[in-house]
Amino acid sequence: MAMDAHEIERMIKAALPDATVEIKDLAGDGDHYAATVTSAAFAGKSRVQQHQMVYAALQGNMGGVLHALALTTTIPQN
Repeated sequence: MAMDAHEIERMIKAALPDATVEIKDLAGDGDHYAATVTSAAFAGKSRVQQHQMVYAALQGNMGGVLHALALTTTIPQN
């Protein structure tokens, strides 16, 4: 069973409350998404650490019900 884009967004925002999350369904199948996550929590973290934070928010669903996620992380520009 595929994971809904709204559920992905909800899980990320639960872990990173200040995050702005944009999700796109790349294939229209609910299995292949692209996400852009912007959060001040990423400040001072490497890109790998930022991505690990997002994957942790998904609570083990990556590679299971969430087959593929093209991830872009950014820090808010003030």
